[in-house]
Amino acid sequence: MIFADKFIQRLNGGYDHMLEELGGGLSAGERQLISFARIVLKNPSIVILDEATSAIDTETELLIQKALDVMLKGKTAFIVAHRLSTIRNADRILYIGNQGIAEEGTHEELMAKKGLYYELARCS
Repeated sequence: MIFADKFIQRLNGGYDHMLEELGGGLSAGERQLISFARIVLKNPSIVILDEATSAIDTETELLIQKALDVMLKGKTAFIVAHRLSTIRNADRILYIGNQGIAEEGTHEELMAKKGLYYELARCS
């Protein structure tokens, strides 16, 4: 469901593997997927993510995008992101500039405005 099973099975001992402090020995993406699995187990109604895809490779980002879709279904989420792929499917996106909220809308609405969000997306 969170796409962590494949790498967990490769760990010495699989699901019984003892992790090092702070997830040492795992990649940034693997640590992120473990964090997502914990969120699924806890099942909170509100999730706050800060740069969920900031330090990962493109392949892992795709797994994390799929995991986000599963993990956030039916939840309220506040997501801080610079990678637009992380927020593309959000119900509401707030582009925050120097003076506060500069633009607001869905990805499609913001792209149609051809404003700050559009420029950011075009350069990404």
